[in-house]
Amino acid sequence: MRTRILLTLLLICGTAMTASAWVYPEHRKIMIAAIQKLDSNHRALLDQIWASARKGNESRMCAGVIEPEQGVKPQCLDFAGWCGIAGDHSVSASDMINIVLQSDWIMNVANITAKLQVGLDNAHNRSARVSEVRDSDIKLLRADPEYVTRAGKNNGHFMLALPGVNIKPEEYFALCFKEGTELNTVGTYTYLHMSALSKATRLSSKDLTPGQRSALALSVLADEAFAAHFLEDSFTSGHVMGIWGDAAKRKGTHDYYNEAGVHVTTWQGSQMVLMGDATMREEDIGWTSESIKASLEQILDAVSGTIRLDSAFVEKELMPATPDTFNVSKAMGMPICTVDPKMRMLCDTVLMATPIPGLTAGLGELPRFRAEIGPFVGLSAATSLNYLSRGFFDYQTWDGFSSGLELGLRIGLGMEGVLNESGDGLVFLDMGARIDLGSTMRVDENDNKELHKFGDFVAAIPTRDAYYVRLRLPFFLIPGDLILLAPILALTSPNAMQKVVAAAGNGGLIPWQSGLPTPIGRFQFVLGREVGISMYGSGRGPDPYMVIVKNMGPLIPDDVGYYSMYTTRFEFPIVEYRPFRTYSSRQTGSLLFQLHAGFDIPGKRDILMAPNEGTYTVMPETNTIWFAGIRLVFDYRYYFSGKKK
Repeated sequence: MRTRILLTLLLICGTAMTASAWVYPEHRKIMIAAIQKLDSNHRALLDQIWASARKGNESRMCAGVIEPEQGVKPQCLDFAGWCGIAGDHSVSASDMINIVLQSDWIMNVANITAKLQVGLDNAHNRSARVSEVRDSDIKLLRADPEYVTRAGKNNGHFMLALPGVNIKPEEYFALCFKEGTELNTVGTYTYLHMSALSKATRLSSKDLTPGQRSALALSVLADEAFAAHFLEDSFTSGHVMGIWGDAAKRKGTHDYYNEAGVHVTTWQGSQMVLMGDATMREEDIGWTSESIKASLEQILDAVSGTIRLDSAFVEKELMPATPDTFNVSKAMGMPICTVDPKMRMLCDTVLMATPIPGLTAGLGELPRFRAEIGPFVGLSAATSLNYLSRGFFDYQTWDGFSSGLELGLRIGLGMEGVLNESGDGLVFLDMGARIDLGSTMRVDENDNKELHKFGDFVAAIPTRDAYYVRLRLPFFLIPGDLILLAPILALTSPNAMQKVVAAAGNGGLIPWQSGLPTPIGRFQFVLGREVGISMYGSGRGPDPYMVIVKNMGPLIPDDVGYYSMYTTRFEFPIVEYRPFRTYSSRQTGSLLFQLHAGFDIPGKRDILMAPNEGTYTVMPETNTIWFAGIRLVFDYRYYFSGKKK
């Protein structure tokens, strides 16, 4: 069972990390800009097609093909919104239409993403932008029942790596579309745009009934919106460069270039600097919308009859007047498709404006980066300062301080950023040794100066050492619940398992433990995610304690006794602050401050020397110590290479 849980976690790490391209409102912005660029004749024809498709679906489809000013609470979905739903919130053109027209949750998605756009517009620094995306992803995780499942199967959102520098555009486009080739933006766009062109040609027929025309118009728009989503993805920096390697490398490279941008040259020779998800500029909208406009014009020209395709081919290849069912989530490679040369030429014309992607692995490849995903080993070193509520023995009711050092070996599973950078799905087991210096409290409440000459030995809690274990595991609702939920969901509902783990990594069902990025570092409330247990006396044996034994009898004065004792310390981090983190292709180093609290429980005791020269064997009473403190941690991890893709 534990193996099944681990495999499920690894599955999530290896799949759900590959991110989507432009976020929903960015996809929508591009389509709005493209439609606004259409000349009056093309725009009028698009409005007619939309009006025909809208018959019977007026409650969900907006009156206008685009509604640029619909605000943060849209009451309907326009054509531009379909482009944001495609791919990220649906798996095929057919699935998209069913979701748009039938689902109860898609309007909630539209509301969430509309607010995301406002947040991104008002985000004046990186931390604010990351926070907006985090909040949106958490809400989308709850709104869209398959959000995580789709996120884990979206290789089609990436461009196919360039196999060599001498390849010609038409050769590259043909390779992207070749049967069995890994899903990619160019091939997926070509397939769906051809489907839309075929149906658009049929829509130009005068022999259609109003009902047939309406159904066919809906299908044309659905196929083209789905195709446009992937064409738009071809203009996002992270998806131009994040095109090969395992999931961790794709995610890490994707995230780096999305933020840093990348200089590219298009197949037709234009040069540009592209940005990526949630960092879109007006320039990105301009370049991408030009290609979307060209694609839309081809569809509209096919409807008007300006472009004439082989009607026999169209009738043979696409008999049903329904949206295409090609599932970009389940497909392992590009599907079998009979190619009409004229339609392929039309697709290639549009694709000439797309960027030339980076080279595949080998000489000339651009730098790759790795996300903190997958299994790792590491070292942790820490120092801590703690406030102690009292001493262990009954009469030691005064408070004080102690400090300690730790060194441990760490093994675990990195799942940081399952959906976004603010996530924390980190799982690890830390094992090591620690030493605590003697407390500032002395055995004598009056701080007897005579005892000071004995140094640390007369501390209420002397210098002591321990072996410790530290476990970190995110939770969905209550600490430790994944241990119980994972076996059940892994067997009964793997999709639900992915959603639960993703939610746990992003702060839980109530996302009160989401990371908060700021310009000075990252803060996170972590109570319940981590526990450290230190077993004092487990190394060299029980620790010796000097104790003043009081009230032994009416004629017997107070005296000093010597005892040995085992103790067990439980520590619970509450708040973390990470001022910095450095990361290379496989290694990460970070500095972390933790505010923590816990308790120290006395265990088995033995008499080393009884008070009053051994005449009386007195075993004093003990109490649990409560403590709170701050811990400074250096965390180093080495990530193992994942499976190549």
